Amino acid sequence: MKEIKKILHYGGLSLGLIACSSVSHAQSSVTLYGILASGFVYTNNAGGHSNIQQASGLPTSNRWGLRGTEDLGNGLSTVFVLESGFDLSTGKLGQNGRLFGRKAYVGLSDARLGTLTLGRQYQTTNDYLAPLALTGTFAGGSLAAHPYDNDDLNGSIKSNNAVKFQSANYGGFQYGGMYGFSNAAGSFADSRVYSFSASYVTGGLTVASTYMHLNNGGSATNPNGAVATGDSTFYASRQDTWGAGANYTFGAATVGLLFSQTQLGNATAIGSYAAGTSSNVKLTNPSARFTNYEFNGRYQPAANWTLSAAYTFTDARLDGEHPKYQQLTVQTAYLLSKRTDLFAAAAYQHVGSTGKSGITAHLVGLSSSSTNSQVGVEIGIRHRF
Repeated sequence: MKEIKKILHYGGLSLGLIACSSVSHAQSSVTLYGILASGFVYTNNAGGHSNIQQASGLPTSNRWGLRGTEDLGNGLSTVFVLESGFDLSTGKLGQNGRLFGRKAYVGLSDARLGTLTLGRQYQTTNDYLAPLALTGTFAGGSLAAHPYDNDDLNGSIKSNNAVKFQSANYGGFQYGGMYGFSNAAGSFADSRVYSFSASYVTGGLTVASTYMHLNNGGSATNPNGAVATGDSTFYASRQDTWGAGANYTFGAATVGLLFSQTQLGNATAIGSYAAGTSSNVKLTNPSARFTNYEFNGRYQPAANWTLSAAYTFTDARLDGEHPKYQQLTVQTAYLLSKRTDLFAAAAYQHVGSTGKSGITAHLVGLSSSSTNSQVGVEIGIRHRF
C-alpha cells in the first residue's frame, strides 16, 4: 500500500511538473523563418560586357532567422530576432561574413506602449518609409532601388550598437526612433547614426515620413562603430536623409508617390556594393546630393498573380557634375502556393548630364555599366518559410 501511495505521489508530482512545463512553453515561442530566392540574371552591360549568370538574392535577399517571444504577463513580453544573410549559390555568409549580419537584437515589448530593442538593427527609415517604395516590398526588391540606394530604402545600412523604440499603434498612428552608438571614448560622433520616422494609416491610405543622420559611416578610425566598413553606402563625414511618401489601396490596386533626399558632407567615396564595383569609387568633389521622386503601382489581377511597376527620377549633384537618373522597373510574380512563387523582373536606367566625371549607370545588385545606360532582367523561384 505504501508503494502504491509513493507511485501516486511521485506520479502526481511528475504530472504537475509536466503541466507547469506545458504552461511555461505555451507562454513562449521560437519561430524559424526565411526566404530562399534564386534564378538567372541577364545584364546588357556589366563592366563593358553583356552577361547571363545564375544568381541568388534577387529580387529578395536570402535569409534565415529565429524570432522568439516570451510572455511576461500584463501585456509585457521579451522579444528577440537573430537573422542571417547568405548567398544561396555559394553558401557564403553575407554582410562581410557575419553570422547574424542582417539582424541580432533582444528587447521588451509592451502592448500599450511599444517595443524597445538593443543590438544590430535596420534604420527606422526601413521600417516606415521603405514599404511605400517599390524596393521595400516583395513586388520590387533591389532592382527598384534608387541610385546607389542613396536613401537606404533598400536597407543597405545596418547599425551596430543600436537602441530602437517603436511605438504601439494609436488609432493608425505609429512612430519610432533609433540611435546607434559609436562606442568610441572621446569620439562620440565617430561612426554614429540616428533616425526618426512616423506613419499613419486610415482606410486605404498610408502616409509616412523619415529622417536619418549618419556621421563617418565606415570609419577607418572606429571599426567597431555604429556603421562599419561594408555597411556604409557612402564614405562621408556627414549624411542626412529625409523623405515622405503615400500609398493608396483601392480594390486590387495600390498606387504610391514618394520623395526622398540625401545630402553628403565631405564625401570621399561610394561603397563598392552601392557602386557595383570591386572596390570603393573615390570622389574628387566632397559635396553630393540626391533628390529622388518615385511613382509606383501594384495590381493583383488574381489571387495568385501580382504585377508591379515603378518610375524613379533622381536629380543629383555628384563629383562636381549634375547627373539625372531615370529608371523604370517592372515585375510580376505568380504564386504556386502561399509560400512559393515564380518571378520575373526587368529594369532600365539611363543617366544624363554626366559631363566628364565618368559616372555610369548602375542598377543596385548588379555590376556597374561602362556606359550611361543599363538593362537588367531576372527570372527565378522564391520560397518563404
